[in-house]
Formats: sequence, structure tokens, C-alpha cells
Amino acid sequence: MRRNETPEGKSVRLLRVGEQVRHALSDILMRGEVHDETLAKHLVSVTEVRMSPDLRHATVFVKPLLGADEDAVIKALRTNTAYLQSEVARRVNTKYAAKLKFLADESFDEGSHIDKLLRDPKVAQDLAKDED
Repeated sequence: MRRNETPEGKSVRLLRVGEQVRHALSDILMRGEVHDETLAKHLVSVTEVRMSPDLRHATVFVKPLLGADEDAVIKALRTNTAYLQSEVARRVNTKYAAKLKFLADESFDEGSHIDKLLRDPKVAQDLAKDED
């Protein structure tokens, strides 16, 4: 393992820059700096930013509060990508301005699906058998 990598194999630098981009985007969206009706109506959580190894591309995972109008929010973010990229570039000091790609964060949906499965009476019955 290289000295500057986490146990998961990700570069500390990639994680740090990703977190800086996440904070910058969260701040921009929280302050309502994007002049877009859809984004003005929704609180959007930037859950994670994954940077490419060359720091030129950032995959941004977002979730509107309560998951409302997710498709419309993603579309609005994509429409305003140029503005968001320039603002992030201004706030995060890297050699190149990262190209932003917005995706819906599905991890919450997966988590609630697993939780629902675990609460299923048949599964609960099997889990109880395993404990005995």
C-alpha cells in the first residue's frame, strides 16, 4: 500500500479535494446562489463527491430533502452545471476546473430496501432461528 492511500486504496488527496468540492457545492446550494426556480424550491443534500485520479472530473451524488422531485432537481443541476463548475473552481484551488456530473444518490433507497427486507416476518423468523 502506498503511503498516501487509505485502507480502501483511495488517495487521501482525492478524498480531500472531493470533500472540498462537496462543501463548496453545499454552500452554493444552501445560499441559493443558483438562480433556478426548481433549486430554489428544494433543499438539496450533496452526499458525496468522487474525484477522478487526475482531479479533472467530479461525480456528485445528491439527494433532495425527502427525495421529492428528484428527477427535476437533477435536471436543474445539470442545466446549471457551467455556473456551478465555475463557482467550485473559484472556491477550490486546483490546477484544472473539475467537470461536474450530477447523479442521484441511491444509497438511501438501498438502505431502506434492506431495512424493509430485514423487517419482513419470514426473514425475522429465520434470524431468530439463527440466534438460538
